[in-house]
Parts: sequence; C-alpha cells; structure tokens
Amino acid sequence: PPNLDWAFVDRLKKSTKMKLVLKGLETREDAKLALDHGVDGILVSNHGGRSTDTLRPTIEALPEVVDAVRGRIPVFVDGGVRRGTDAFKALALGATAVGIGRPMLWGMGAFGQAGVDRVLEILQGELKLAMGNCGTRTVADIDRSYVELPDWRTVRYS
Repeated sequence: PPNLDWAFVDRLKKSTKMKLVLKGLETREDAKLALDHGVDGILVSNHGGRSTDTLRPTIEALPEVVDAVRGRIPVFVDGGVRRGTDAFKALALGATAVGIGRPMLWGMGAFGQAGVDRVLEILQGELKLAMGNCGTRTVADIDRSYVELPDWRTVRYS
C-alpha cells in the first residue's frame, strides 16, 4: 500500500514500546534507512517470490543487508529455506535466524502436528550434518568462510 512509507514506520515506532521488525527489506539502502528510523530488526524476505517474481532470491539479498547493518540489529531471513544446508548457508551469510514456514506447512498439511515435528527433526538433522561436515561445533562457529559469494552484479535474472 502506498501509505506504508518511512513516515508510517516512524509513527508506528512512536506508538508502541514493542520491538519493530520490518519484513520485506532486500537492499542495503533500505537496511540503512531502517537503522535511521530506529527499526529493531530486519526480516529479509521477498514474500515467497510472489511480490518480486523473477527477482533475486532472499539468500542473494541477505549479504548486502547484513553488511549494511553491521551487527547493530538482528537480521532474519525468510524464504527459500527447504533443507538444513539452506539454513547453514543463511547463517554463514550473517542471518541471526532463519524462517522455515513453507516446510512446516507441508508437514502440517500432510501429517498434522506429527508432520511439523518430523520436518523440524529433518531440518535439525541436516543442519547438524552440514555443521559436522564443515567442522563447526556451534552455530556461532558458522561464518562466511563456508560459502562462496558470486559477484551478484554479473548474475542475470529472467
């Protein structure tokens, strides 16, 4: 909606004592503006690709947002996490945490609560395996040295 601008963020921030986390930021410029406007966290998201169809995925937007924020506020990522290795890559690129909504919905749709529990077990197991293969004992040990970043300026999207 057109009324959701930075002035709206300022009004929202002033109207509550709760933490304000903005979802849908994908650029360093927006991350810097979020800091300027006192946002407490950023959720890097392309809304399942539905809002920004054919543009870059969240895993590619994440590094520039993390670099812009420089640890001053948490940066979460939402979208594209289907396996434990996806979570590992997002954490390596600086995400504070990752959202796993779609796999949870698949599990719930197929088997209810048991399906959700199983999805969590699978993702945790895959993450632990990736961590073990990379020699990281804790999540805090995961860093960018475990992923190679392409020059995004040369990537072409169709």
